[in-house]
Amino acid sequence: MELMDFDGLFDEKLALYMEEKKDKYTEKEWEDVIPRLYKKFGDTYVAKVKCTPKEYYARMTDEQLVQTLSAHLLQDVPVSEFLCNELENRNNVELLLPLLESDDTATQSYAINLILDDKRAYDAYFSLLCNEAADEDVRDDVAEIFKHNADEVVDKVLAAYRAGIATEYMLEIMSRVVGRLEEVFAILRDEFLSAGERTPMRASYLAAYGDVRALPLLMQKIEDRSIGFVEFQELKYAIEALGGEYDEPRDFSEDKDYLAVEAATAKALAKPEMKS
Repeated sequence: MELMDFDGLFDEKLALYMEEKKDKYTEKEWEDVIPRLYKKFGDTYVAKVKCTPKEYYARMTDEQLVQTLSAHLLQDVPVSEFLCNELENRNNVELLLPLLESDDTATQSYAINLILDDKRAYDAYFSLLCNEAADEDVRDDVAEIFKHNADEVVDKVLAAYRAGIATEYMLEIMSRVVGRLEEVFAILRDEFLSAGERTPMRASYLAAYGDVRALPLLMQKIEDRSIGFVEFQELKYAIEALGGEYDEPRDFSEDKDYLAVEAATAKALAKPEMKS
């Protein structure tokens, strides 16, 4: 399959245009001009294909569009926005679903970005999330989708958690469940109480879930003088997120994380020396 590199063609035309107009726009102005030129390019006649980039993809069948996307990714040819936009307009999720089973991370990522939170993909998404061999960024993208639709997948999430599958992802999704479920709260509570080094993250889950019954647990933990600066900050945030307060002064002057934050802050605030 011969692929059209419309982005490469646009870059060639852009380079010539920028050379002609190099004194017309500032660097900041170019940031606004280039996207407008790219959009206009989509409606520009291209002799090689005897149509515009938009028309080129509009003439394809749904199957041809998906095959073209796959070929671009496998042959490492840039995928134009015009192709992606046409795929989004067709909304043919069934044809995109097989791409989620690809061994190619880029192919999986494109499929997720095109399908988004369409429920027809939830089973395939969940398989990816539970697959420890899958790319971490891909699993993160899936988890993000499920976090925004947590109530719809909570039964699957609870089942996976009970089976010990992708525990951290399941806890993260559980923390976004809106409907109050006693089992969800009990799990988040118990995971916080046995968190150890994961205390900051588990505290953030309790904050996200929003059940005020967690306040006494957080207050008790923050009183522990052995906790470090990072744990303290996350616990304080969680307490405040649940409507509580903790204002007792604490000394972290010997904590390495606190010292690193202070050093970074001081560096950011430092003014450059004036040259004579």
